[in-house]
Amino acid sequence: QVQLVESGGGLVQPGGSLGLSCVASGLIFSINTMGWYRQAPGKQRELVAAITDGGTTNYVDSVKGRFTIFRDNAKSTVYLQLKSLKPEDTAIYYCHVVGSNIWGQGTQVTVSS
Repeated sequence: QVQLVESGGGLVQPGGSLGLSCVASGLIFSINTMGWYRQAPGKQRELVAAITDGGTTNYVDSVKGRFTIFRDNAKSTVYLQLKSLKPEDTAIYYCHVVGSNIWGQGTQVTVSS
């Protein structure tokens, strides 16, 4: 069965950095557009960043220049590097196969002093 497993969340101070990973199994990873989404308490889930099978990336404006999405098809893994973190980045971060109903379980990122 198809599975996405995220890791790498945690508690970090404002201005700090984190790296998230999402390992996929049960699908042909290399042909899929992958996305990272986040959902903060009381807010809707939003797209943070996405990367196509060809490596084209796009980001929500609020994270441009601070977050980087990249993938390693040989490892069926998509990554999200988070830098210059702000309290408003606090959310559960989810990995998603764009265009499908396949989601990971989420990993909590908390930015607080």
